[in-house]
Amino acid sequence: MKIYDYGGKKNICGNRIREARVIQRMSQSELAAKMQIEGIAIERDSISRVEIGTRFVTDYELKVFAKVLDVDIMWLLDY
Repeated sequence: MKIYDYGGKKNICGNRIREARVIQRMSQSELAAKMQIEGIAIERDSISRVEIGTRFVTDYELKVFAKVLDVDIMWLLDY
């Protein structure tokens, strides 16, 4: 299986996820807990890896990130 990078990263939404989280004064642990409440099994260290771009983000995770952070999916994708 080939692992793809985009500009050296495994996702393009990490920076925006971090930005939205910081604006809301939410810790990575709090974001992970909110994601878990929505049914996404993710830990604080995985949130960190998403934000720095070393972890892939699935489409269903992206949808829940947008919901939990109260932002548009397209904004997370930097469009």
